[in-house]
Amino acid sequence: MTDAVQERYARFAATEAPGRSALYAEWAAGVAADPEVRELLARIPATRRQPPLVFAVSRLLGAGHRPYREWRRFALAHADRLVQECTRRALQTNEPLRTAALLPVLSEIDGPIALLEIGAAAGLCLYPDRYSYRFTDADGRLRHALDPSVGPSTVVLESVVSGDLPPLRLPEVVWRAGIDLAPLDAAAADDRRWLRALVWPGEEGREQRITAALDIVAADPPLLVAGDAAAHLEDLAASAPADATLVITTPGVLVHIPRAERSELVARIAGLPAHWVTIDPPGLLDVWDPPVAAESWPGFVVAHDGRVRAAADPLGAWWEWRAEDRLPTT
Repeated sequence: MTDAVQERYARFAATEAPGRSALYAEWAAGVAADPEVRELLARIPATRRQPPLVFAVSRLLGAGHRPYREWRRFALAHADRLVQECTRRALQTNEPLRTAALLPVLSEIDGPIALLEIGAAAGLCLYPDRYSYRFTDADGRLRHALDPSVGPSTVVLESVVSGDLPPLRLPEVVWRAGIDLAPLDAAAADDRRWLRALVWPGEEGREQRITAALDIVAADPPLLVAGDAAAHLEDLAASAPADATLVITTPGVLVHIPRAERSELVARIAGLPAHWVTIDPPGLLDVWDPPVAAESWPGFVVAHDGRVRAAADPLGAWWEWRAEDRLPTT
């Protein structure tokens, strides 16, 4: 079992953390070379010992941003609590910047919109109409700016766009709801601390962006349902306003659902009178139209009812429009 821990943390140190967090790369490399710490982490269920989750929990418990030798000392001194907290928690990457990659697809859908997100966490991706957007080219030159009708938002989302720029507009969202195994309360201090702990050290501006988005959500909370999506999806969808277009989003969540349950959930979504908008790894699903060559596709796939619309960074930092057609707006 410790061999699996070693392989996972070595891979994270070599291929996932570089460019995002030098500290996490150092910690993961340290774990990979440390039999005693690997033995500790092997006590955590396999589905709860991912490096970003373990490191976030350790920071939540007070590990701080210290060199590996000090993080190691903290982890071993708080071993039981670290195992307990990792076992009960899950990664909840509630990144509002993802709405920058969703926006071109939402612009294809006529409103008013009833927005339902699966894996909503605190619901930060349910407010695409409350954020400001600044779309730039690779050199930082502004290509397009959007603000809510009341003026610039406290959350300004900057995203790099390459290729063609499709028509963009803010959606008219009249109803917001989400499903999550463990929903978070944007107004609760403990939940806010957890979301901030999930930000990787070195990700400039992300903690401030999430904090500002939490304030927006706390002032006008969405309807959040705790539980499995398959058990609640139909009932929650039926409670959406009848005079609004139902849009179901699954940004980045399907990869965390086992294959059989994932296929069933996608089928359930397809059976509803709704639009489905998602951001997923290219090899995750077999519904893409046209098919996607996973080995050559940059980033994740942004799709509308399975129709491929864009390639994007998983968290929305960049996107490239890949659709030559325009879908019907209703």
